Amino acid sequence: MKKVLAALATAFVASPAFAQEKAVEVVHGGGLVAVAAGVGLGLAALGGALGQGKAAAAALEGIARNPAAADKIQTPLILSLAFIESLSIYALVVAILMLGKI
Repeated sequence: MKKVLAALATAFVASPAFAQEKAVEVVHGGGLVAVAAGVGLGLAALGGALGQGKAAAAALEGIARNPAAADKIQTPLILSLAFIESLSIYALVVAILMLGKI
């Protein structure tokens, strides 16, 4: 982890050193918006995957304990998985809108 942070710090510090004296057009924050969109989308995907895994595990455990309740567990499971997936898609839309600002 320390090596990754050192590499990132070097990359961010070294770029101004090689900048030209006269810039034709300067866009401030464009790279940071792209990084924010990527990190946000990654966190949303990670959170969605963890939530879906936990929901599926709980549903399968409930069905294993009481197989007769499988019909009552399946519908809320599918509904909750759809809600979790919609939050991930919402994060994708926000990331795309952020990238449109660059």
